[in-house]
Amino acid sequence: MRQRSFARFDTESVGTYYVSMNLTISVDDDLLRRARELARRRGISVQELLRGYLESLVGDLPADEVKQELLALMEKRGGHSGGRRIGREEAYENRL
Repeated sequence: MRQRSFARFDTESVGTYYVSMNLTISVDDDLLRRARELARRRGISVQELLRGYLESLVGDLPADEVKQELLALMEKRGGHSGGRRIGREEAYENRL
């Protein structure tokens, strides 16, 4: 039986590196024009505008902190509908 040989890896100097990822989206001309105007008024690039918006959507709290915050809200507010079913339209009412 042939013996396998294994490569050796230096595990002492392993690190975590965070890199930026490029994102390509398609938008119509009017939306891009309005986004550029908004970014210009704020003194930032469209890229910075989108990055800020994405960060506001997903937040920057670690998952455990988000979990604790949600559990605290459930305890404080109850989080129960009393068995009442809530339809999609009602759930999204007054969101826009």
